[in-house]
Amino acid sequence: MHHPLDPLSADEFTAVTAILGRERGVRPADGDDLGWRIASVALLEPTKTELAEFDAGGPTPARRAEVICLQRATNTTYKGVVSLSDDRVESFDHIPGVQANFTVDEFLECDELVRKHPDFIAALAKRGITDMDLVFVDTWTYGDAVAPPEYRDRRLGWTDTWRKGGPGQNPYAHFVSGLHCVIDVNAMEVLRVEDNGGVDEPDVMGEYVPRHIPERIRAASRREPLKPLHLTQPEGVSFRLDGNLLEWQNWSLRIGFNHREGMTLHTISYRDGERNRSVAHRISLAEMIVPYRDPSEDHYRRTAFDIGEWGLGFMTTSLELGCDCLGEIRYLDAVLHNSKGEPYTISNAICIHEEDNAVLWKHVDHDAGAEVRRMRRLTISFHVTVANYEYLVYWRLYQDGNIECETRATGLMVTTPVAEGRPHPNGTLVDGHTYAPFHQHFLVARLDMDVDGTDNTVVMSESYAEPIGADNPYGLSLVLHDVPLRTESEGKQDVNFATQRSWKVVNTNVVNGLGTHPAYKLVPGGAIPMMLDTASPVFQRANVIGHTLWVTPNHPDERWPAGEFVNQSARDAGLGEWTKADRRIENTDVVLWYVFGIHHITRPEDWPVMPVDVVSFWLKPFGFFDRNPALDVVGTPPDTCHTESTSAGH
Repeated sequence: MHHPLDPLSADEFTAVTAILGRERGVRPADGDDLGWRIASVALLEPTKTELAEFDAGGPTPARRAEVICLQRATNTTYKGVVSLSDDRVESFDHIPGVQANFTVDEFLECDELVRKHPDFIAALAKRGITDMDLVFVDTWTYGDAVAPPEYRDRRLGWTDTWRKGGPGQNPYAHFVSGLHCVIDVNAMEVLRVEDNGGVDEPDVMGEYVPRHIPERIRAASRREPLKPLHLTQPEGVSFRLDGNLLEWQNWSLRIGFNHREGMTLHTISYRDGERNRSVAHRISLAEMIVPYRDPSEDHYRRTAFDIGEWGLGFMTTSLELGCDCLGEIRYLDAVLHNSKGEPYTISNAICIHEEDNAVLWKHVDHDAGAEVRRMRRLTISFHVTVANYEYLVYWRLYQDGNIECETRATGLMVTTPVAEGRPHPNGTLVDGHTYAPFHQHFLVARLDMDVDGTDNTVVMSESYAEPIGADNPYGLSLVLHDVPLRTESEGKQDVNFATQRSWKVVNTNVVNGLGTHPAYKLVPGGAIPMMLDTASPVFQRANVIGHTLWVTPNHPDERWPAGEFVNQSARDAGLGEWTKADRRIENTDVVLWYVFGIHHITRPEDWPVMPVDVVSFWLKPFGFFDRNPALDVVGTPPDTCHTESTSAGH
């Protein structure tokens, strides 16, 4: 039996497709017929009230799916709700003036289309490229402001082109500059081939797979191999996984998954004595905005909304492909669908495992000796490949009540040849006559916090040094100022290093054992400045990147910080619009939107494959417990902490 928050199953995706076909005629294209694409299907999650009633023994909420469908012949987008419980379509409405998310099928079909186009083939031939098996076409979406005006009423894509050095070699090593196609993605028609001649391809070494790296480079740096490092849990793991319910060291939560956000975490609680105390209702990454900061011909269109335009779920890769997790591991599969509505499974999409993380707490006393506890953390992760980039997303639970969100970026940089002697002010030279453009990765975490209950208040907390005076003769006094945020305009916050600004989600309706109110503190990390003119098309589409934190009252229709339909968008339809109402956010059900990311000033050391760039933020208990909740962590037997070395040396 399904729990109300369990992701949709393969049978349920099939049922949704059948119901849409039967009641609304939504059927995939047949041959050259411009029929339908099912762009997305996701669980319509039950409300907090429905879940509370269910947990109290009440009725099971209905299973419902939210669908986005695209009618290719008319270029129209429909949004609907399908009841799986009642086997019917509840609603199916045309949403004018928007474009559905892109699908993996369209990405693959664009590649197949372009590589057969005679003008494209001719443009490659002029550059001496005739082996089409070595050509790779990468399709991007448009923002409305930079789309060709004459085609803006169509569903559009634009392409980059790359040449592989040989079979199995890096598809992103050799950029074909100056060559781009504009595609009507509904009709699968090349509208035009743009070719300004480009720059002659330089001689670069862009390979990262060992067998393809030239011997001269491999021989120049011979690293000694590492001795084995074994991580074993001979008695098994310390967590329990029952379906999608995960329990570990007083923590309890449910794991979800959908096409857009990828992994989601729900109903996070901590058992404190005899009480199960709520911390958060739902946390996830809700948008990722990646503007390339290079206005050149090859890059001015390059702004990705990786979650809204494509979907982290659709881009999730199986963790059975490599050594992504170490130790005793449990995996969860994920089920998604193609644009015909047919289900498929990503095996081992989510990894769950424990990690040692050095010391949790320690003190050495002159008389009593040493007391030390090692830190164990539970890591829940999934990995995403978005074209050339990889994003590795980790949510970590700690024994002291902390929650950490860490994102690692790796993969392959976009590069561009530059003519000898020509400047490249918007990027770093990484190989012969080749630069990598500067760019930014803005990630938006959506944090639906429920600290000891639904009604919370967000408090801005800042530290100040008091001036020297009669009561502070040595200038040592440091004080904390807490300012409750009462409206959405006050909830637009920026990071401030000078005051060590942070934010606390406080339940003012509850008192802890010390007579203060329990809270969780958002400790900012990885916050980056926008560095854009507010008139720029990127900001106009995504006001969210203009502030580090936004606080809004929870509303079921407000899930996507730049709006639900960001593909070919021209104006913000998310936080920038919602917060104009300046609604009350004090002592209510609040959502925090935290903006963090990577200001990527590219380096030669990032080429040809990029070592991970790591950013994170924390949610830390602040008065949620009356004392250190990790006092009861059991010490580690000394004989398990080390082994005697059998090797000689110093």
